[in-house]
Amino acid sequence: QVQLVESGGGLVQPGGSLRLSCAATVNIFTITTIGWYRQVPENERDYVATINDDGNTAYADSVKGRFTISRDNPGNTVYLQMNSLKPEDTAVYYCTAYGYTHSGLNYEWKQYWGQGTQVTVSS
Repeated sequence: QVQLVESGGGLVQPGGSLRLSCAATVNIFTITTIGWYRQVPENERDYVATINDDGNTAYADSVKGRFTISRDNPGNTVYLQMNSLKPEDTAVYYCTAYGYTHSGLNYEWKQYWGQGTQVTVSS
């Protein structure tokens, strides 16, 4: 019902910038929230940022003031602009979409994940 494809990752020096993109293909599914998580090997997958249908955004404390999430309106792509990057931002970044399908009063809620894109911050 949903396919998410991330792009834009790569190697960047500390203090530099990257913009990640997530292209969403949706079939009979309504996305209520879309956003980004990140994961370091052998660690948990951590929340980064989200944006909902009303355009309201939320961020993890660790990225506030440095990262900006946005989406096409209308459109099927969400972006994560990452500025002032630090070595601790190094991770695999995953796009995620949360939403539902419904028939009458029957709702089925699901969360989908992309395959991830590597971001490495190093000199």
